[in-house]
Amino acid sequence: MADHDIRVLDESQVRAAHTLFRGSLHTAPAPDEKWEQVKDSYVPGRALGAFQDDELVGTAQSWAAGLAVPGGAEVPLAAVSRVGVRADWTRRGVLSALMRRQFRSFREAGEITATLRASETTIYGRFGYGVASRGRNVTVDRYRATLLPSAGTGGRIRLVDKDTALALAPVIYDSVGLTRPGMTARWPAWWLLNLPRALNDENAQLAVHRGPDGDDGYVVYEVKSSSTGHGKRVLTVVDLVAATPAVWAELWRFVFRVDVVDEVVGELRPVDEPLEWLFADRRVVKVTEVEDETWLRLVDVPATLAARSYGRAEPVVIQVRDRCLPENDGTYRVTPDGAGRTDLPADLALDVDLLAAIYLGDVPFSALAAAGRVDVLDPTAPARADALFASAQSPWSGTYF
Repeated sequence: MADHDIRVLDESQVRAAHTLFRGSLHTAPAPDEKWEQVKDSYVPGRALGAFQDDELVGTAQSWAAGLAVPGGAEVPLAAVSRVGVRADWTRRGVLSALMRRQFRSFREAGEITATLRASETTIYGRFGYGVASRGRNVTVDRYRATLLPSAGTGGRIRLVDKDTALALAPVIYDSVGLTRPGMTARWPAWWLLNLPRALNDENAQLAVHRGPDGDDGYVVYEVKSSSTGHGKRVLTVVDLVAATPAVWAELWRFVFRVDVVDEVVGELRPVDEPLEWLFADRRVVKVTEVEDETWLRLVDVPATLAARSYGRAEPVVIQVRDRCLPENDGTYRVTPDGAGRTDLPADLALDVDLLAAIYLGDVPFSALAAAGRVDVLDPTAPARADALFASAQSPWSGTYF
């Protein structure tokens, strides 16, 4: 394995890194106009480059954010993106070197968790990332969909222009807050790139719900003619934020009342979102796919275990294995009152990527144990661990990047 030199990139190097990243996805370099839109999303000190004889052969970057965990706490999070290795340098340890350097920098910054959206599912498990939330894609035939009566919210929904949307959406998102485990605080570069990209489509709209205390929700949607199905008009919900269940329902009702639309699509929506219950016939909501959403890395296992709340059950002792960050190795006693290191013998043993998959409540210990992915040292332990790590809501981020 080559000895790679991992460096923090300066301003003069980030465009080359961006070009390398795009090239790793078989995409041409960003033209000047596009680069002008993107360059400010590179945060000083957070872009890394892997060099061999002063030649850039790999890159990775991140942003500082926050993650909601069961119990309502928000913990420091690093959002990882733009990871790429040049095609002639793959499988030589470049990515491993970049990941390890990132993890060290995250720990130094107090960012106890990290997340990414994986382009390929086989890459990141070996670095300790696990699938911690999933989203479902849904399709509704609008002509078959009959909404049930509703008392409404007493508020009003209005369409706003692009400039107003760009100003209002971040304020509403922050005021609503992180309402379920897995949601992430959106960093400045996310708003700089993602919302303008969505609204640049000439058929995109942002509708804002205003309640008695002010703006408390919005939905971004776009309407396009499908390339199949004889050009039927499809409305796709891109982003939906609501302060309360009533506002959530009202925004969806608004979407289903938009005229000259044949089909409504929701992408990567929460797997437990009760959309079906808005209709007289629940079968009009078709789940077309369930996909992984959040890939989570527990950078500091003791801190992350201590940060979340737990259900009522007898304690369980978990042994954690972490090849990339051996300081996380050890046994942890989890109780309804918290979690911490212990010298007690383990009831269960697992790798850190599987603990990440369990951490937000998406998958229970017993499911992984049944699949042979968790070492069960006490046969009563999976049921206890399931109860301790259970979450009232399915985890979901809702923030793609």
